Amino acid sequence: MKKSKLGLDFEKVASAKNLAKSIADDVQKFVDIYTTVTVERTCCRLIGIDGIDSNEVPLPNVVVNSIHEKGLLNQGALYYIGNAIIETGLTPQQIAEKMAVNELDITALKLNPLDKIKAAVDPYVQQCIARIKANVAKRNEYLNTIGEGPKPYIYVIVATGNIYEDVVQAQAAARQGADIIAVIRTTGQSLLDYVPYGATTEGFGGTFATQENFRIMRKALDEVGEEVGRYIRLCNYCSGLCMPEIAAMGALERLDVMLNDALYGILFRDINPQRTLVDQYFSRVINGFAGVIINTGEDNYLTTADAYEQAHTVLASDLINEQLALLAGMPEEQMGLGHAFEMNPDLENGYLYELAQAQMLREIFPNAPLKYMPPTKFMTGNIFKGEIQDALFNSIAIWTGQGLQLLGMITEAIHTPFMSDRYLAIENARYIFNNMKNIGDEVEFKEGGIIRQRAAKVLDDAHKLLEDMVNEGLFEALEKGIFADIKRSKTGGKGLAGVVTKGENYFNPFIPLMKGKR
Repeated sequence: MKKSKLGLDFEKVASAKNLAKSIADDVQKFVDIYTTVTVERTCCRLIGIDGIDSNEVPLPNVVVNSIHEKGLLNQGALYYIGNAIIETGLTPQQIAEKMAVNELDITALKLNPLDKIKAAVDPYVQQCIARIKANVAKRNEYLNTIGEGPKPYIYVIVATGNIYEDVVQAQAAARQGADIIAVIRTTGQSLLDYVPYGATTEGFGGTFATQENFRIMRKALDEVGEEVGRYIRLCNYCSGLCMPEIAAMGALERLDVMLNDALYGILFRDINPQRTLVDQYFSRVINGFAGVIINTGEDNYLTTADAYEQAHTVLASDLINEQLALLAGMPEEQMGLGHAFEMNPDLENGYLYELAQAQMLREIFPNAPLKYMPPTKFMTGNIFKGEIQDALFNSIAIWTGQGLQLLGMITEAIHTPFMSDRYLAIENARYIFNNMKNIGDEVEFKEGGIIRQRAAKVLDDAHKLLEDMVNEGLFEALEKGIFADIKRSKTGGKGLAGVVTKGENYFNPFIPLMKGKR
């Protein structure tokens, strides 16, 4: 560890990480007891079940709903599918197709010993593992041959609603200098308890996350990456009610970055905390194995809470998210922990406070490719002021060595960006990143000055918050509105009915095969 430029108390940092670990361990004890309908649908997808029935219900939902309605999901979907493989001689996909037309009830078959059921499922499990490993190898081959852009990665969004129009915009952005393309999800998809199927052209505010859309965009970015001579990373969203399912689809289609944060879903989508924390664990096991960088959503806290007063809640949440990711076997190098440049521009010395916080996070999480979000809350539609706000944001990113730089757009407060707006944003970032490339190596911070004092105060306040949370636990802290000034009940929100206690025959072979095994 390099010497702290901020003079941070690293004994206090270590203490804060231990407190966060205690909070995360408490959550994990809860998570280990339960499964969910989404986790079980994910297992179905990973052993090859795909497609829809005559009513356009995804076949993983058909299978899991059938078991859940009979009150038997506690044994797990793979228990009954594996048994059906033995009894019928069919593949998982054929079993699902027969269930979709009411020709097969897999819970009514004669049951075989558990070891035989596991053996019946194993070839399909191994086939999936091999496919994901091949995707990781393909990504590494690209990185070793054509390479990639320097950090901070320039990260931009496309959000037309039509995957084919998204491709045009994404390839244009890559040619302009983007390193990561995030395909924004259509409004409300995080609240769907199923994953839509096939290529889609009618999203609102974004494009549906489907496996076919992932495949189409991956192919397009590989083509433009070969053209421009650098690997272009693809980002999507495995948050909401289908976290592990979308993580699985991303692993199967070689996505590189995934928004992945249960706390975001709890706070901003009112998803039940129990449901989404169980889902998050499996999604992070998958992402870790597939070499996917996750992005967490702490930056969103500052859109509802004051960015100056509540900065410590961002740090506290990042510390908890780090520990939850470690418990899922995820390396620090894949943790895009979130923060944001969101202070009121009228605040005196606000730039110094933002610089202090960005440097503080860089020093506390030295191996993480931090995700830095642009000013949005105080963008007014004045495009000239907006350009300056984004330039200040970009200067802090290069100064403090951020990892993933989500570019601000001059029309942030007006509409979904035009291609020309995205070009100007990339031009702004590249100009500043080049001209200020080594400023972080050259400038020191004054002892006892505003920047050092600000970082120390945020760390102190985060440590105190974590001390309080250790005594009450994450669920109670959420009920009190600790994060983002939003209160969420342990038994409220969407999706609680999909949480099930694991039974004596329950098994999920993907967790031991994937966890920490990248």
